[in-house]
Amino acid sequence: MRNYILMSDVIGSRSKDQKLLMENFKLCTQYINKKYSEHILSPLTITLGDEFQGIIKDLDSTVKILLDIEEFIIENNFDIKLRYVMVYGKIDTKINNEIAYEMLGEGLTNARNLLNNMKSSGNRFYIDSQNPQKNSIINNSFNIFQHIVDDWKINKDYLLISNLIKYKDYKIVSEKMNKERSLIWKREKSLNLSSYNSIKEILNTITLI
Repeated sequence: MRNYILMSDVIGSRSKDQKLLMENFKLCTQYINKKYSEHILSPLTITLGDEFQGIIKDLDSTVKILLDIEEFIIENNFDIKLRYVMVYGKIDTKINNEIAYEMLGEGLTNARNLLNNMKSSGNRFYIDSQNPQKNSIINNSFNIFQHIVDDWKINKDYLLISNLIKYKDYKIVSEKMNKERSLIWKREKSLNLSSYNSIKEILNTITLI
């Protein structure tokens, strides 16, 4: 039976504070598992310290989860970047609904190999839904998404970025942060939030077509 297999690892994990990395990584998985419990067949489970895997119900939920993890990391100013792969592949064993362990199948092997191969590409997202046209749109959209997000200085601007993502209106954000409207407007433009919101909308729509 084919399922949506999601795997992820932390980029450059060896150079990070290991204790803090584990705490932050664990918070990411706990947040997603709780929020998307009805859309997950096997919960995101940390496997090798800096990696997780899980089985998601559908492609739409997978994309929403990836976007939500990225925004959760920004909102909490976590010093981590994740690399993700999703494969719609075969799992031969029974799906473990409690923890993403003790499962075997070609899909899991392919996902693991793809995640390892991505380390030399520079890309942080790869989706294989078994639909070539949809794959092309989603992966190219995630490339644009990555280009925008990875250009942000999260440790400096995480609060501003999170507020702009949340409220989608520089006037509201200026009031929330007690800053001049003109300043927030300029920062919204320089951070390319309009393009960010547009590419998110594309990603959230294409999976439903």
